[in-house]
Amino acid sequence: MAGGGSSDAELLRGFKTLAVTRPDPAAAVYEVRLNRPAQRNALSPEAFAEIPRAMSLLDRLPAARAVVLSAAGPHFCAGIELGGPGNPLAAPPGTDPVAAAEGLRRAILDMQAALTAVELCRKPVIAAVHGACVGGGVELVAACDIRYCSGDATFVLKEVDMAIVADLGALQRLPRIVGYGNAAELALTGRRITALEAKEMGLVSRVFDSKQELDAAVAKIAKEISEKSALAVMGTKAVLLRSRDITVEQGLEHVATWNAGMLKSNDLMEAIKAFVEKRKPVFSKL
Repeated sequence: MAGGGSSDAELLRGFKTLAVTRPDPAAAVYEVRLNRPAQRNALSPEAFAEIPRAMSLLDRLPAARAVVLSAAGPHFCAGIELGGPGNPLAAPPGTDPVAAAEGLRRAILDMQAALTAVELCRKPVIAAVHGACVGGGVELVAACDIRYCSGDATFVLKEVDMAIVADLGALQRLPRIVGYGNAAELALTGRRITALEAKEMGLVSRVFDSKQELDAAVAKIAKEISEKSALAVMGTKAVLLRSRDITVEQGLEHVATWNAGMLKSNDLMEAIKAFVEKRKPVFSKL
């Protein structure tokens, strides 16, 4: 995978709204942490610019085989920051209404693309949610591949109470995650749900008693994934996403075509050899 050196150098430049780190040098796992705790990690225009940058860099970085999305402070995310600099709802006085509408449409599309960058990252992205996860925060974790939370986590789509339609992916991704009925209830009522309710409807896979337990468990899970064949992990994510939007028959055709090329990998031979020899496999570096 090309671009590893340039991605490392770019990561060293740092971020203003995120903290991107490799907590364990022995693990091929990177953490992307929302890092505006004083603002409850509200998504500012700068955050919408930095999230896709971070995901693109980790996508190209050979040392990153799994990504954890977390947040600093007592809450995961308060949703989109409104009223600050760069507010897409603000247009200069006298602006042509059609031009203003097109500008707003472009701003929405850019924010959508920022969250979709999480989904498009070839490495699996695991969300670790604690505290409040509101509006755009829910839409952010819906773009992740796996979601876990602590017992104090709550989830709410507040857009309907703000007289707007959720437009960053909740209405498109949540029905596929929690089912149409659950997604409709969350979006139409603006009801805040608990961690256990989120687990019951499938929004998260597991609930942990505390943030400390959540962080430790997610780090362990991410490390386990990172130790598998990177080609198999990235291929599984790609096929899952592709199969989500097509028929079963088309999905089967797609994975057959995928494996027709990918089953020739050295990783498969190593996995078989390690199984026979009863040892841990050593897979190829990216």
